[in-house]
Amino acid sequence: MLYHLSAERLKTLKYTESKLKMKKYRRKKLRLKDVLKITTESLKDGRPKTIEEVPWHFLRQLMALNGTARSTNIEHRTPTHHTLAMELDIHEEYFFCSDTETSDSLHPLDVLCAILLCSDSFLQQEILSKMSMCQFALPLLLPALDTPRCTLMLWAMRDIVKNWRPHSLAESRGFREQSLVLIEMPTVSFVRLGSCSFSKSKLLNEVLSPSQQRYNFFVHQDMESGNIPREMADGLVEIAWYFPGGRKNSDLFPEPVAVTNLRGDIKSHKLQFRFLTQVSSAVFIVTESISESEHDLLSSLQGSDTKCYFIFNSHSGKAKETLTCLKRLAPVLKLNNSRVLQKGSATNKAAFVKNLQSAIQAIMSSSPKRMSIESMAEVASELSIQVDEDAEECQRAHEHAKKITAQIKDLAEYKKENLRLQGEPWEKLAEVEKELCRLRRQGDIPLEKYKAQLKEKLSNLRVQQNKFHPAEGMNIFITTIEQLPPRDRHYFLKWMKFDLDLIARANLSDLWDQYKEKCNNSKTDSQKLAELDKITSTSSLGVEHFIRELGQLYEAECFVIDKNPEKQGKFRHLPGLAADLMLEGFPMELIDGDVSNIPLQWVMDVLTALHSKLQERSRMLVLTVLGVQSTGKSTLFNTMFGLQLAVSSGRCTRGAFMSVIKVAENFQQELGYDIILVIDTEGLKAPELAKLEGSYQHDNELATLVVGLSDITIVNLAMENATEMQDILQIVAHAFLRMAEIGHKPNCQFVHQNVSDVSAHEQNMKDKKHLLEQLDEIIKVAAKMEKKGREVKFSDIMDYDLEKHNWYIPGLWLGVPPMAPVNVGYSEKVFELKKHLFEFLKGCSEKRNTKNIPQFIKWVRSLWDAVKHENFIFSFRNSLIAEAYNQLSMNYAEWEWGFRKEMYLWVSEKGTFIQNQTLYEDTSILTKLRNEAQEKLSQETEKILDNLKQYFESGAANLHLIEKYKEDFMRSANCLKNELENYSFSKLQEVTELRKGQHKINAVLSEYKRKIEEDVDRLLTQCRKSNCRLSNNELEKEFEHMWTGTLTELSLIPLQKRNIYGEMEFCLIRELENRGSAVKQMLKRVKSSSAPKTHFKMKDEYLDISMSKVFTTSQSDFKECWHKTEVLAESLIERCKSYTEGKVNCKADYDETYCRKLLRIINEQLQQSDVLYISACFEVELKLHILWDAACEFQKIHEKFIEENDPLQRLGNLKSQYFSTFKSLYLEKDECQEKAWNFCDRCLKPALEDYMNRRLGTNIVDDFLSSEISVKYKTRSAFQCFVLEKLLEENDYNNYVQYVKNYSDFIKTQTQRHLVMHCREKASLGDLEKRILTPMISKVSDVLKNSEGVNTKTASAFLGNLCEKLEQDLVIPKDSLEMILFKNTASVNQFSAFVLQFIPELEKQVLSTFENMETESKLSQLAVKPQDEIFRRVIGCGKQCPFCKVPCDTEGPAHKQHFASMHRPKGLGWICQGSKTEALSCDICSSAVVSNDTFTCSETKGEPHPYKDYRDFFPDWHIQPDSSDNASDYWKFVFNKFNHHFAKEFDAAPPNLPEEWAKITKEQALKSLTEAFALNQGTG
Repeated sequence: MLYHLSAERLKTLKYTESKLKMKKYRRKKLRLKDVLKITTESLKDGRPKTIEEVPWHFLRQLMALNGTARSTNIEHRTPTHHTLAMELDIHEEYFFCSDTETSDSLHPLDVLCAILLCSDSFLQQEILSKMSMCQFALPLLLPALDTPRCTLMLWAMRDIVKNWRPHSLAESRGFREQSLVLIEMPTVSFVRLGSCSFSKSKLLNEVLSPSQQRYNFFVHQDMESGNIPREMADGLVEIAWYFPGGRKNSDLFPEPVAVTNLRGDIKSHKLQFRFLTQVSSAVFIVTESISESEHDLLSSLQGSDTKCYFIFNSHSGKAKETLTCLKRLAPVLKLNNSRVLQKGSATNKAAFVKNLQSAIQAIMSSSPKRMSIESMAEVASELSIQVDEDAEECQRAHEHAKKITAQIKDLAEYKKENLRLQGEPWEKLAEVEKELCRLRRQGDIPLEKYKAQLKEKLSNLRVQQNKFHPAEGMNIFITTIEQLPPRDRHYFLKWMKFDLDLIARANLSDLWDQYKEKCNNSKTDSQKLAELDKITSTSSLGVEHFIRELGQLYEAECFVIDKNPEKQGKFRHLPGLAADLMLEGFPMELIDGDVSNIPLQWVMDVLTALHSKLQERSRMLVLTVLGVQSTGKSTLFNTMFGLQLAVSSGRCTRGAFMSVIKVAENFQQELGYDIILVIDTEGLKAPELAKLEGSYQHDNELATLVVGLSDITIVNLAMENATEMQDILQIVAHAFLRMAEIGHKPNCQFVHQNVSDVSAHEQNMKDKKHLLEQLDEIIKVAAKMEKKGREVKFSDIMDYDLEKHNWYIPGLWLGVPPMAPVNVGYSEKVFELKKHLFEFLKGCSEKRNTKNIPQFIKWVRSLWDAVKHENFIFSFRNSLIAEAYNQLSMNYAEWEWGFRKEMYLWVSEKGTFIQNQTLYEDTSILTKLRNEAQEKLSQETEKILDNLKQYFESGAANLHLIEKYKEDFMRSANCLKNELENYSFSKLQEVTELRKGQHKINAVLSEYKRKIEEDVDRLLTQCRKSNCRLSNNELEKEFEHMWTGTLTELSLIPLQKRNIYGEMEFCLIRELENRGSAVKQMLKRVKSSSAPKTHFKMKDEYLDISMSKVFTTSQSDFKECWHKTEVLAESLIERCKSYTEGKVNCKADYDETYCRKLLRIINEQLQQSDVLYISACFEVELKLHILWDAACEFQKIHEKFIEENDPLQRLGNLKSQYFSTFKSLYLEKDECQEKAWNFCDRCLKPALEDYMNRRLGTNIVDDFLSSEISVKYKTRSAFQCFVLEKLLEENDYNNYVQYVKNYSDFIKTQTQRHLVMHCREKASLGDLEKRILTPMISKVSDVLKNSEGVNTKTASAFLGNLCEKLEQDLVIPKDSLEMILFKNTASVNQFSAFVLQFIPELEKQVLSTFENMETESKLSQLAVKPQDEIFRRVIGCGKQCPFCKVPCDTEGPAHKQHFASMHRPKGLGWICQGSKTEALSCDICSSAVVSNDTFTCSETKGEPHPYKDYRDFFPDWHIQPDSSDNASDYWKFVFNKFNHHFAKEFDAAPPNLPEEWAKITKEQALKSLTEAFALNQGTG
């Protein structure tokens, strides 16, 4: 019979599995991660549409704690009008159809049994845990489906924890918390014998529910799908519980009680019945009658200590037989009238339920049998019932866990002995790490010495940690997770959790009792309460503590191996194991809340291993929740995603934990993510932690970090506590403000819990507006605290929508715990929120920048670094931000150079055009060209702005983080436009002025040339009339006589030579004449003195000694002012020199406006300078020096201009050509070939050389920027790193001095050297020149060829046509051309042919000219000087750190904030330690700005000012604290090596450097350099 039953069940099982399409999960069981995976189906609500969707619908609804999960009805199609009409054709069969004919659905318990059968033990555990929260009855005994015997679900229930308050603790307000399977309580079982006309399950629901509210613990026939016949759930034993809440008036029972319910007739399920009679205090047998066979079955209970009760639903036909059997059973089962209950059709249901409850109360008050589910397992084993927990791998894992947990007697002692690396050592490490960043306890110790001490302490702590060998418990833990297969390991960790929770609960219960006792004792010292608070907060022990110890073991080993690379590591594999655990669903600790620190190396390596295990497909969405402790944050995530985040675990936890949820492959593309990383925060505003030291700081750090890491932040607000809500909003406001500053704006959703009114959404509009007002007010306060200059509103830092970003969610429980089920409204609202979030993500998946795990790791590192430094807004510089910023900078540099090149070429083209025009057009042409330039500039500017817009819309990585810099680059584009506008107008004006000057001279010269040509013509006539043939000597003699006579007759007036220095001196005197008597005296001395010295040197009188307070307070302040003044002078000298060189190169004559411009440059820079104490003497002597240097250069160009344009000189240059023409005509020699060559040599060649000079500069820049070295010039930071690497490699002290003292000159020299080397080494530079010249030569040839067919009868017409065709490109010298045309009677075709013949030779000569030039000379004569362009690309804004003088390396010319990737000792900025010593300072400003040190300078007027508030005086500087302990190793190495040299150079004593600096190696220095600039070279 048993086999037949099993066969029947197997048949039923196969049928059900086939119907549900679950057969494939029989062997390969469903796992929790399969259910939790994010799929398109998981975001659908509504009923299942097909029968195979039913189990998945059940699982998803259950994981979401939806009380309607057990509904298995299929969604039916709404009938159309046509089908409705057909259906109204009613047949009589309609009235005889059974209401149970629902072949397209299944009974909920069948679905449950099928799911449990196809689930692995861990999913079973989660299913029962969720069912327990929904107050569903749980399967105690699973029917024998594919096994010979039924199964006790002990393991499946082991994760459930219950809280209750028995009436014995009602007065003291105490409570009990225990694992469900360990609670000993009476069990009352209800079974059915034969048939019954009423629903036993429905009756039980009424018995266990308060009268005013009925809960459906058990599925019954009046529920949805409850009327469907069971296919496989017969024999299922369900169990439900009642737990009192300590309310004597409303509790049904004073103590916990279990109620079991057997599905089916006990005659068919005798084993289950036997089990229930052995574990129950009482069994209620529901029946209509008792037959003889049934009498025999019941008689088997004789001798049992279980009380038997009968509930009869009278059936008149068998009443007599039933009564007879009952009388016979009375003595056997010890029955009396109270144990026989009658439920007839006329029985009052409420009264009957009361009677039944009274009967159960009577059972409970009569010292009943108390048994836990764990004890029931022993009974089950005796009856050969399977126990799920008896699985071999489960028991094996339990044995391993017991080896650890059995040793735990005293929690605190155990943690101290076995988890030695955390606790005090870890706390000290965290303290030292933060102190290294914050430098609060420095005292009188010199800053760098103090930092060195801290580093030593940190190193010692890590070494000390590494010396600890794992204790026995830890060894077992490590060995077990290493050696066990994944499934066994999962069991092991679960057992660890259960056992540790049990120990922790017992420990905490004792501590709470002590605390309550001390609180009630008025004499108790508050100090003792605080100590007890601390003990309570540290008395938790969970698996996370063992994982934390793994992390510390790993971190300590990594530290030691990093110092000694030859050492072998024992724990290298641990991150991989931790990553496996994350994939199995275990939350991983991100922030250790006990010490408020992140084990960074461990977290990064675990995440790296996770990335690898995901096959590097790790695009991630980070979702975090923030809220006051115990307001349902974890429950919210558990409901939303079915997670297992700890809730009510009986332990005080603090920190943040991360869990991974996979996105289904077929949904990844649509969603744009591969995984979801959920971060849950613990301990925020926890009352039990509030009194602990640093609690408020912990909360702020935690909030800042998780908000910074998240893409979506859920802020959980409990509406019933306004004070706590205000507190959490303050913390969150700070976090969001900080994130907005760095361009990170996570989507924020405010969840208002415990709002149950159906009209809440509408009624709470006022509340929402009030919330926004609160947020605005809080943000204003936060902005002041964060030292934000401007007023900020919440909408400025967050895209906030009152409607879309506020969620009102009902309370979690429907009723009063512990017996209340989860509110369906809660579950549905949470699902709505989840759906909204994913719809939002899908909607912005194309625009949103997703990050993968490696990017997330970088973000965690730099965000945590910023949090540790506290000064967040001004300290944060993230690697992802830097990479995105530098990628944009590189693109902008290309756009900028494109703009410059376009304008350079345009100006060159228009300059050629102007030089080829006649005078009368000049004014109108200049106006026209200026308009054209404006249009061109606007087009090119618009092009850059469009490029910027497109770039920010391109979806490039992390662009949202640099959104705030977009404005800087737009401003830079407009600044560039202004700069190039000035350049273009200036160049056009210069060419126009030059052209005007040339025309005046040419007009005079033309008259002279006409007279000479007439005389040459007359002489030719005379000589031809002579009777004898003149020899060459005689011809030359006659020509010389004529030439002398003509020049005498012309009375040539030479150009007047001017005294440029005298003119500029007069201009200076006129400018300073109203500056007072002292200045006049200085100017008088100038007149009588000789010329200024060639080098400008600082003098004491250049500083205003009347500001004696500043200079007497500190010698270092005096030196600083001296240095600043010297730098100012050098800067002005360099700028004026650059202006002078520009004017010298334009080849025009000196103009008095040049002097006025120089004085304007000097005055403007003196006014803008931050040097406060310069004297009038400095100004006068600096101006004299600059003007003298300029006057020398201007005098040279003036004299050169006279030399080149003096009429006598220019005519003299033409003398040989006139004689040659005269001689050829006299001898009647064909001079066509000679004229053709002269045209090539004297007209085309200079024009082509000029063309080359105008074009070659831009081409060299292009060539350089596409060469191998160009990678070093991509960004300023990359260039800085390159230069410092070279300096380290060359190891030349003088180079370092040059770099430190004259940065601009040094960089100019370096860029020029690199460019010259590139030009010399580049064999293809000649090819570059050829590529420029060849197209122009081809154009000339083409014009010549095309001109042959043109009707030009004379050479003059021919050459005029040729020049016209080439005037856009070439400026052909007019003097030389006129000489070619003089007396040129050559045949046009012949002349053209000769010119074409000479073109190849001409090309060779031009190329040869450039080839034979020295590279430096060649570069200096180019119109666009490539060395200046390369220098401009890397020099930046030229601003230097106010303390260490390191140059700003921020990209973009129009940035508002100056920043340097790596600062250096302040001594290199010529700053000494202080007024008591003349030693150079070795403090590094990136450390000083987080210390308690002060500084004095001219800006502070000699008064000490905290370094932390340096922005009070230098608001445009952003000095980032060192990102790591080794960040400044480069300059420490250099400073240590050349300590005495620097001291001598700066006229100071050498500082006493920390010993640690001498230990830094060259390799470490180089490593720190590459790390500091790696942020900016990520794309390089």
